Amino acid sequence: MSALTITLRAPGKRRPLTPDWQLPWPPAEDGGTQPLTLRALITRVVLGEVQAFQQRQEQRKLVRILTERQIDAGLARGRVDSGGRAPGQEVHPDTAVPTALQAFEDGLYLVILDGEEKRDLDQEVHLGSDSHLVFIRLTMLAGG
Repeated sequence: MSALTITLRAPGKRRPLTPDWQLPWPPAEDGGTQPLTLRALITRVVLGEVQAFQQRQEQRKLVRILTERQIDAGLARGRVDSGGRAPGQEVHPDTAVPTALQAFEDGLYLVILDGEEKRDLDQEVHLGSDSHLVFIRLTMLAGG
């Protein structure tokens, strides 16, 4: 099974907003045989990230014993975190997906798939074994 590489960028920033990550592709439930629209692709990426976020929140509930190296690294970053606290933010897939789709329609971010900008949520997209998806967060300018 191959994976879709995802990058988050912002104009004017040299480095991506987060490290690149990969989403297994094709999804196990359809085997890659279904036609895929940009809407479905964004939905799958958002659902995957919601699930990953919820897993990270669950892991923060556990108290971890830190090694000296982990403590030193935390001090260098300005925060030593051993967990043991309740999740602070809840994310629900049934609100995250419509919010992401609305943000795309409102022009808050661009989608670039394999070097080509995608503008229509209902446009069919084709993923290869080494496809690269880039989300570019746009910043609105003040003034008029």
